[in-house]
Amino acid sequence: MRCLAVCQDELLIRMLGEILLPGFEVEFIVERGPVARRLHDAGIQVVAGDPRRTDTYLKADLSPGTCIIVEDNGRRSLKKILEAVRDAGGTLVYVLGVGAAATARRAEELHADFHDVTYLAMSELFGGPLLTEFSRSLTRARVQQYQRYFSDADRVLIMLHNDPDPDAMASGLALRNVLRRTKATAIIGALQGVTRPENLRMVNLLDIHVETVTEASLKEYDRVAMVDVQPHYFGGLIDRVDLVIDHHPEQPGYTAIFKDIRGDYGSTSTILTEHLRAVDVNISERTATAMLYAIKSDTLFFNRQTNRVDIEAFSYLYPLADAALIRKMEGAEITLERLDYVIEARRGGTLIEQVFCAFLGLLPREDFIPYVADFFLQIENVKWTVIAGIVSDSLVISVRNLGYSKNAGEFVRRFFSDIGNAGGHRAMAKAVVPLHAFREKFGDLNADDMTTRLHDLVAQFLHDVPAVERKPETVRS
Repeated sequence: MRCLAVCQDELLIRMLGEILLPGFEVEFIVERGPVARRLHDAGIQVVAGDPRRTDTYLKADLSPGTCIIVEDNGRRSLKKILEAVRDAGGTLVYVLGVGAAATARRAEELHADFHDVTYLAMSELFGGPLLTEFSRSLTRARVQQYQRYFSDADRVLIMLHNDPDPDAMASGLALRNVLRRTKATAIIGALQGVTRPENLRMVNLLDIHVETVTEASLKEYDRVAMVDVQPHYFGGLIDRVDLVIDHHPEQPGYTAIFKDIRGDYGSTSTILTEHLRAVDVNISERTATAMLYAIKSDTLFFNRQTNRVDIEAFSYLYPLADAALIRKMEGAEITLERLDYVIEARRGGTLIEQVFCAFLGLLPREDFIPYVADFFLQIENVKWTVIAGIVSDSLVISVRNLGYSKNAGEFVRRFFSDIGNAGGHRAMAKAVVPLHAFREKFGDLNADDMTTRLHDLVAQFLHDVPAVERKPETVRS
């Protein structure tokens, strides 16, 4: 998020820098040379120029999405500065009243000439309203920009990852609402459909249609958006999209016209909740139910990768959602088929130094692997779980931990990103590796050797030293 601050007071500049960083990319427009040089030497981004001239803002690359803060210290030049900002195309403008200048009368006078300008007193900096207001305004500007870009498209594809989970499907519904489209003009699609029992129940109870798309059919759409996933996931199939909204760490190697990627958020549905609220779109009970369930599911009810904003989004959606439907969707978690693989993992897995690893062999579906990983993380004395299985011609590895130790996403990237797709968060991660690539790197391992190798890799990662012989512990379940 970019912000231009028009200030001449050095103390105020330093205070704003402390408050706005690191959430904003801040540059200060300063008129006087000596002050500009001192600030530059202190590592503060400074643009020297006359703030009353339009070309100063044009040179500073002002865009409609740039936030502008203008210091009001009572001088008469304020209106000329605001006129120059307006002429340069500035739309998100805040005037910050300093000292005696910050009066209600002053705010009324400015508002009479500049209707879109928001006036804030310096005292408001210390309670948090400034950052909250800036954040909402920037989100609103970002959403309005991509709304306009998508408005003239006949057919829009909202692309989800393979075997979509609740967060992906709920985000798809939410984005369709933001774009003010119907299921006929904005298709929610995936290369591989929904298979997990609880997700199928969500699809049926909320009447969500996830259409199967192909590489050829991607060309049929005027605009393509991705939610809860980024193009790198598809292994080079898609390298350019129009919009990406995701809560996973940002990945390189693709082009997107619009992006909103927030790796510190617990779910993509939280981001979409902010988008819906920013442009005052009504959230239906169906969409609110899907998003509430998604936030609850992706954060394990706030037990992993949770941000304050996830809790705020949950609180906002709760009165709009159908709690009874959510309880029905949650009832599909445990199945006899899943319990069979829990038993298989219990028989063949080992617990060493609070790390539980197991290899499940050949599987009909991928969802058994993360389910077993989540299940064994609940066992006493278990802090990490690494569960692997073969689905089609790929080895799928799910990693879970309690979130306060080393990063699970870094673990899978270190050992598997060179031979497959690997990534995730601190507390949960996943790798999908073609079998032939895994065998070339690690050898053709049997089930016992596979479990041992997983333990060795975790030991290397956690201790940064070669693994040594360790005695397995008994898993108490």
